[in-house]
Amino acid sequence: MRRPRSSTVHMARRLAAVPLVLATLASRESAQKAEAPMLKDEYADLAGIRLHYVTAGTGDLILFLHGFPEFWYEWKNQLLDFGRDHQAVAPDLRGYNLSSKPTDVEQYDIKLLVEDVRALADHLRHRKVILVGHDWGGVVAWAFAAAHPDYLSTLMVINAPHPAVFQRELASNPKQQAASMYMLLFRSPQAEQMLSDNNYSLLDQTILAAGLKQGYFTEEDRQAYLRAWSQPGALTGGLNYYRAARAGPPTADNPSASGLGVDPASLTVQVPTLVIWGERDSYLLTGNLDGLDRFVPNLTIHRIPEGTHWLVHEKPALVNSLIRDFIAGNGHSGS
Repeated sequence: MRRPRSSTVHMARRLAAVPLVLATLASRESAQKAEAPMLKDEYADLAGIRLHYVTAGTGDLILFLHGFPEFWYEWKNQLLDFGRDHQAVAPDLRGYNLSSKPTDVEQYDIKLLVEDVRALADHLRHRKVILVGHDWGGVVAWAFAAAHPDYLSTLMVINAPHPAVFQRELASNPKQQAASMYMLLFRSPQAEQMLSDNNYSLLDQTILAAGLKQGYFTEEDRQAYLRAWSQPGALTGGLNYYRAARAGPPTADNPSASGLGVDPASLTVQVPTLVIWGERDSYLLTGNLDGLDRFVPNLTIHRIPEGTHWLVHEKPALVNSLIRDFIAGNGHSGS
């Protein structure tokens, strides 16, 4: 049967439009690729400490602070996302990867770590910072927010305890005491040997293996972590955070629980603060959220029931979305 002429013409027009549609899709894909920011390695010389950092994009400064045993690479997904409309920066904190690694434990006092962040913000020529921290990076972020609120527009903390609340939990919560026993091991003289044996197999199995199995780490990621851990002095630098703060539950020879090296009385945070918490964190329990509003009047808490301590890796898109929404809700949208 002959196809009606009108249908034939209609089909011809649809076929003729295919190259245009494909060209449009290709153009959009090309534009999206063009929008992806370049990651740049830089160094900042700050009063005797040299910090390596990775930066992407331009605009308002959003600064990401990693935890143990991570390095700037923890935030690679956030740098690519926020670098599209911010200057997104992730340093190697002192003691880690390519940054300076002082040998004296006293050089890892929380006040010095806070001043590294302040000096880096000055180096980057920003007086207002959106600050994000995880684990030890979150502890530094809490202390920074209390010491330098004038530098901050917003604070976001991911699975990192407020030092005052953590001291309470270590003193009175047997479950948190048990969960924190690893800190005593990390402070011991045997820690470096224990963690580095068999090509860092304990750290590899604890952190990377699950990510490889679940698909949020690749073999390329694994090799990047092994290289960072193998930098001379890097493992000791990270462990010195625990040693300087005397972090951990009370013991017979140290009956007072640690406040992570900070005077809890000085840790009221006045800036708008978002806490994102993976509730399946086996190291830092949800009791660390109880009573947090006593120290943080302008507080928002977002719990992720299925998230663990490694939430940044497990759910980067969700983390990014929560951060973006909080920034926008507090009057900052990037440039």
